[in-house]
Amino acid sequence: MSKIKIIPLGGVRENAKNMYVVEVNDEIYVLDCGLKYPENELLGIDTVIPDFGYLRENANKIVGVFLTHGHADAIGALPYFLSEFDVPVFGTEMTIALAKISVRNDAKLAKFDDFHIINDQTEIDFNHATVSFFKTTHSIPESIGIVVRTESGSIVYTGDFKFDQTAAKGYQTDLARLAEIGNRGVLALMSDSANAENPKETVNESKIFEAINDNFEYRHGRIIVACVASNILRIQQIFDAAAKNGRKVALTGHDIEEIVDTALELGKLHLPADDLLISIKKIDDYPDEELVILETGRSGEPLKSLQKMATKKHHEVSLREGDLVFITTTPSHAMETTVAKTRDMIYRAGADVKAISDELNSSGHASRNDLQLMMNLLHPRYVVPVQGEYRLLAANAEWAQELGIPKDHIFITSKGDILEYDRDKLLLASSVEVGNTLIDGSGVGDIGNIVLRDRKILSEDGVFIAVVTIDRRKKKIVEAPKITSRGFVYVKTSGDLMAESAELVSKTVQQNLDNKEFDWGHLKQDVREQLNHFLYENTKRHPVILPVIMEINQHRHFNKKKKKSVSDED
Repeated sequence: MSKIKIIPLGGVRENAKNMYVVEVNDEIYVLDCGLKYPENELLGIDTVIPDFGYLRENANKIVGVFLTHGHADAIGALPYFLSEFDVPVFGTEMTIALAKISVRNDAKLAKFDDFHIINDQTEIDFNHATVSFFKTTHSIPESIGIVVRTESGSIVYTGDFKFDQTAAKGYQTDLARLAEIGNRGVLALMSDSANAENPKETVNESKIFEAINDNFEYRHGRIIVACVASNILRIQQIFDAAAKNGRKVALTGHDIEEIVDTALELGKLHLPADDLLISIKKIDDYPDEELVILETGRSGEPLKSLQKMATKKHHEVSLREGDLVFITTTPSHAMETTVAKTRDMIYRAGADVKAISDELNSSGHASRNDLQLMMNLLHPRYVVPVQGEYRLLAANAEWAQELGIPKDHIFITSKGDILEYDRDKLLLASSVEVGNTLIDGSGVGDIGNIVLRDRKILSEDGVFIAVVTIDRRKKKIVEAPKITSRGFVYVKTSGDLMAESAELVSKTVQQNLDNKEFDWGHLKQDVREQLNHFLYENTKRHPVILPVIMEINQHRHFNKKKKKSVSDED
């Protein structure tokens, strides 16, 4: 009997950042390698990727990374992963093409070429398991699910999926293949939960195209379409509707141009008219009623770019009266505040705004009935909801129980939980410590909770700096304290506060100089504590306080004076 472990390193109790470990004896199969975009409390953070700690400790066991599709939540962390682990990467043609785009932007990975293109007919035999794949329907072509077949049964990971009977070629689910996998025996199903809370059926893609086409047909001004860059299906629908209504399409952003070029080259996108695409620099050469501007934003996230358009800070397009902003992506619940703010800014700019989700229940993820159909086709012994916040995982678990799957056969996991198959039972055996790795500029994982806390305080209460010069030998203050503040109070109208703060610093420093047991660390801490108490008493705020102590050293053999700065970095 195989010794099997299932360990989520991301993607549970959160949106995106999918990464799951399936361990069979001494082989580790990594399923997806995604990132997520930060929420508001992660100030200054660009992206968040999974914690690779467990994989570092077991690097010699990793046999490969298996990707379900080409969205950032499945492939975004790949450059960071491959910079540490030299292992093969498996995915469909479109997924590998997008993965290569992601990886080649990292100079360290310029020579990495261990990519392997697979399809739904591929089976890969390893020592302790066989990995195979099945077609699924999602908003990007060649999306797949993954099967890790062991002697004890299969571990099935759905990836992002839904069922749509009208899906075009390249997006269709292979129902017969799913039934075949189910007949062979499924030990555990790791199932997409991103839309599990929605009890309504999602509309099929033919209805979504009709909605896009109607807006293009009856609108007379410019149409600015907001879309995720890697949503190839939506981009194709926009191209088709634009061509049908005599409009040209201009693309904004490097990401979208590169992805569209790649998809066209692979035949996953097609242009319904040869002259459909125009340069964004030529949009003023066309009447407004003939234009569609496709905005995908930085890293495929369009909302911030729409805000820049509304405030005339976008480097290529500014919104004006008569424009329609058409949001064709369905943001997660975590983005609701951002969406509302963006809508308000668009209206203030004089433009109109619509979203597909206003009128249609659209999603690229499985509804309640879709989830239950997947379970009925696969007949899993155990269900492990993945891909979603806790309430979504819980909803998926509820739908599983409706089908008669026992509650103790359903596991709502946290990151790092280890599900272990032992003695014919899957059990929550133990856990490993798994956190988040924060990406800030070129820094990977060097931003921790203390730095984030300081950034939060700085954003709320500002910084208060006290600079004072002393002569320690003579035990006196040479230059009176200078007080500087940024983001705390308006200095010109707070003269009394600044003067009293300077007096307090002078008094505290002099007390420390008079102390026989003089200590630099104690001096700085004493100044910080006294100021913190005083400022809070007067303003009810807690700014970041930085005491900077300058020391003058008198040397007997030289007439030069040298200042030594002692600040928080010392």
